[in-house]
Amino acid sequence: MSAEDRQSQLAREHKERQAKRAEQTTASKRNVVIGTVAALVVVAGGLFAGVTLLGNDGDDVKAKPAASSSPVPSDTAAATPEPTFTADPTSTKCSYRKDTSGSPAKNVGTPPAKPNLKLKTMTITTNHGDVVIDLATAQAPCTVNSFAFLARKNFFDNTKCHRLATPENSGVSLLQCGDPQAKADGKNPTDGQGSSGYVYDSENLGGIPYSKGTVAVAQAVDAVNQNGSQFWISLGNETEQVEKAYTPFGVVSQGMEILEKIAAGGWITNPDDITGDGGSNAPKIPVIIKNVRLS
Repeated sequence: MSAEDRQSQLAREHKERQAKRAEQTTASKRNVVIGTVAALVVVAGGLFAGVTLLGNDGDDVKAKPAASSSPVPSDTAAATPEPTFTADPTSTKCSYRKDTSGSPAKNVGTPPAKPNLKLKTMTITTNHGDVVIDLATAQAPCTVNSFAFLARKNFFDNTKCHRLATPENSGVSLLQCGDPQAKADGKNPTDGQGSSGYVYDSENLGGIPYSKGTVAVAQAVDAVNQNGSQFWISLGNETEQVEKAYTPFGVVSQGMEILEKIAAGGWITNPDDITGDGGSNAPKIPVIIKNVRLS
């Protein structure tokens, strides 16, 4: 190679190195900008969540702390469900064990170990009309199995929905039912303590967002895998903020207007609530469950 050729080659390589460095510098600046924007979004989201959750008095279903809050719920779009377990009809078995918490119970036995995976709807007949729930049986087979068993035993007949949570009194929106001992008068201090006498593990956590119409099993805030007979129906997207600790097993398909009427009627503050978290703030418009059937 001649000296001139060698000089040309070195010049060309120098230009290539300059171009490469320029490209890396541009990419680095772009990453810094993206990182800064992302950080601002996270901070803004945290501040918004903090403002949203201020004033939450707490209850059986508590809103998340701002540091771990989920995206702000929207009235027009629900969160995308996470991947969920789907029951295998040939091998799915359920396990139920005695409730040793000391809660007052209405004992009607224990559900069978093998669930019916063909159940599609749960109809709650109330003194205001029917509320129909489309069931997520394949994702929460043992939960649906428990409610089917209790319904056959007439466990819910003539029971009262004992709790109305609203953004004003709890930071969430829901109607809670399923306590066989509840008086739902805003005076009974033990409303919300009753159970079926057995408990079972949680299912489908995160599988359905807690947006308006979602139905989930209630359990104490500090409890894990202690599901029983109590359940709640989300009345607003504010409830999407709660921790994914409650088994969602269906979504209301008919009768939401009945629940909206109940929510609009307001609640009775129970000054003797032993939980101290509004767990027995009853709806002013009484809700009596006449019958529950699954099909």
